[in-house]
Amino acid sequence: MLPPGRPAPGVALIDPVPLYREGLSGLVKRTPGLRWLGSTGDLHAAVRLHERLRPDVLLVDSVLDPVGHLARLLVERDPVLLVIGLVRDAHSHANYVTTALESGVRGVVPRSAQPEQIVRVILETCRSRGYVHPDLRPKERPTLTRREYEVLTLIADGLENQQVADELIVSVETVRTHVKGILRKLSARDRTHAVSLAYRSGLLIGRPAVLE
Repeated sequence: MLPPGRPAPGVALIDPVPLYREGLSGLVKRTPGLRWLGSTGDLHAAVRLHERLRPDVLLVDSVLDPVGHLARLLVERDPVLLVIGLVRDAHSHANYVTTALESGVRGVVPRSAQPEQIVRVILETCRSRGYVHPDLRPKERPTLTRREYEVLTLIADGLENQQVADELIVSVETVRTHVKGILRKLSARDRTHAVSLAYRSGLLIGRPAVLE
């Protein structure tokens, strides 16, 4: 619940799907303590919508703001604005969530979450000025040595062990040792599985977590 005596937060939405906009509109309107202000499906109209409605909370589909440019722009113009990312399945990895939060997003929730979960994230973000849905909280990523990360990157590029050895100017036995270490740390069945897990965890997207 929000503190008593405060005006109900105004909520707006930027989402390209009319049915989703209509659904969220009805959800907010029947939720005590929230006010529905409006929505748009046009990314280019987002700034105008914000200027016209001045919402307290603005939900944004992650497909329209995959790297946080819109969130950063709006928060710079309106520091008290609470942007909540509606995260598509394709973006439900640690790197996206981290980038969104660094861009000024205050709350994140799976776009496919149940209605009551979306309401909870809106209310909790208003109350504490920040909330990450449990399904999207970045998990601790395995820490690879720098050489292991280099080997993993080359494997992801499609190189076999001998090619990796030639690229790094080491023996193929050394590469095999690094591969074993990578599989163990990622709990992967094989090289292909390791690459898949690394991408899903965000290890191979953006800045890696590595040791010197």
